[in-house]
Amino acid sequence: MEKIAKEVYGADGVTFSDEALAKFKLLEQDPSVRQMGTCMVKTHLSLSHDPDIKGRPRGWTLPVRDVLVFKGAGFVVPVAGAIKLMPGTASSAAFRNIDVDVNTGKVKGLF
Repeated sequence: MEKIAKEVYGADGVTFSDEALAKFKLLEQDPSVRQMGTCMVKTHLSLSHDPDIKGRPRGWTLPVRDVLVFKGAGFVVPVAGAIKLMPGTASSAAFRNIDVDVNTGKVKGLF
């Protein structure tokens, strides 16, 4: 996380919330976690955690507020800033109503 924050985002370092630190302590006890990759979750609107900070900011620290583990995918996922995570797909997802009429090429059920 430190390497990603410094070398990719340009941060001076990383800070951790008490919740994130507690989760990391638990994760350290699981040897399978050491084999996992890291996938950072932060706003896509900035190199920082703050969507209002544009360009490549200097003199800032990446705040990690939580950490998620997706063992099936093999990732430890630090969550930076106040980003909202997207909920899972509903049991009756809208994409199920979308189709293409093969005779006319028109998309049905999109709107």
